[in-house]
Amino acid sequence: MIDVTGAAIGFALLIGLMSLGLHVAFVMFAISMLGGIFYLGWPATLQFGTQYWGATNNFVLVAIPLFVLLGELLVRGGFTDRMYRSLSDWLNPLPGGLLHTNIGASAMFAAVSGSSVATAATIGTVAIPAFKGRNYDPRLVLGSIAAGATLGILIPPSINMIIYGAMTNTSVGRLYAAGVIPGLLLTALFMAVIVVACWWKPSLAGAVAKPAPLGERLRRLVDLLPPLVLFAVVMGSIYLGWATPTESAALGVIMSLLLCALYGKVSVKMLHECFITTVSVTAMIMLIAAAAFFLNFVLGLMGVPQALASFASKLGSSQLVMILILTVFYLILGCFLDALAMIIGTIPIVFPLVVAMGIDPVWFGIYLVVMAELALITPPVGMNLYVVQGIRKEGLITDVIVGTLPFLLMMLLLVVLLWVFPDLALWLPRVSFG
Repeated sequence: MIDVTGAAIGFALLIGLMSLGLHVAFVMFAISMLGGIFYLGWPATLQFGTQYWGATNNFVLVAIPLFVLLGELLVRGGFTDRMYRSLSDWLNPLPGGLLHTNIGASAMFAAVSGSSVATAATIGTVAIPAFKGRNYDPRLVLGSIAAGATLGILIPPSINMIIYGAMTNTSVGRLYAAGVIPGLLLTALFMAVIVVACWWKPSLAGAVAKPAPLGERLRRLVDLLPPLVLFAVVMGSIYLGWATPTESAALGVIMSLLLCALYGKVSVKMLHECFITTVSVTAMIMLIAAAAFFLNFVLGLMGVPQALASFASKLGSSQLVMILILTVFYLILGCFLDALAMIIGTIPIVFPLVVAMGIDPVWFGIYLVVMAELALITPPVGMNLYVVQGIRKEGLITDVIVGTLPFLLMMLLLVVLLWVFPDLALWLPRVSFG
């Protein structure tokens, strides 16, 4: 059995190669093969085909392409534009005006998309033109879009939660339930940042646009129904026990297709674009997932989980100390790795320690997703930063980075609140699933 030192060297090599920019799936596969050959002999590496089939032949993972397709249908069906306009009618009077619409729209789109990058691209495309000529502080505008988009992997459904659940054998339904309250709380914290910032320095917010007539605003509320109905169908079917996450994702796709047809947006070209994007994104995610499952298999044969559990028991640290160490560790790691790579790359090493320390796997799943959110807006490789800057097409990316700093502090505050009040994540799963 491998010792902790050997495991640490292997993990450092894994993170180092990823940090150099090599493809995540290739790095995981290469480390798995090297570890298997060196510690177990080459016959162990012949199990890759079996492990690859077992990883991809997982009913839970079928939800990934379905949720990606659901989000694509909503975007190309024009529902995001109408949703943003309707939210702006009601959120614009708040201190900070249209900035709150960025957060609210991100939260609503997150409730049906499951992807942070998709949320950043979608809301950014709609929001950035809306701020032209309104004299809002550009850094706060860009920061609210990039940070708001991180809600895409915390508010269920979430692709990252599906991956975490599959890799740790944790109920995806419980993870979804656990993400609701922290997701809503983080949304409120983001909006509070905007209120405080614009109250402290009114020049950060532009002139409040004259509100539309009440009758028109009420009529536009109907544009909020499609995402709300989809969220109710997808998440309600899970919480009520009527469907698994995969089955609920299929229901969501059917509902989104019906909504697109109702609005006259369905066409061969539109469906072709949705399918191409879905296949591309799914192939990337599943290749990484398959390599991660093979890495888990090799690490299990090498005895890494047992070695880490033994090391944790000898260490004698408290749960609080462990979470503090992991928080610093993930903050540093988030500067070099993408969110999905960070989650998949560290689970084989970190999760055995978490289990040995007696930390609830569902709670840790939410904690890990929040830390992954931080990675999405942490330079130099925060994906949301580049997505928003790419849509902006002018200025420096430092504007986006500076704009996200106050929101990053709110994410760290959420981590503290989750530790002090663990029922923020655990109450709803307990009520929903027992």
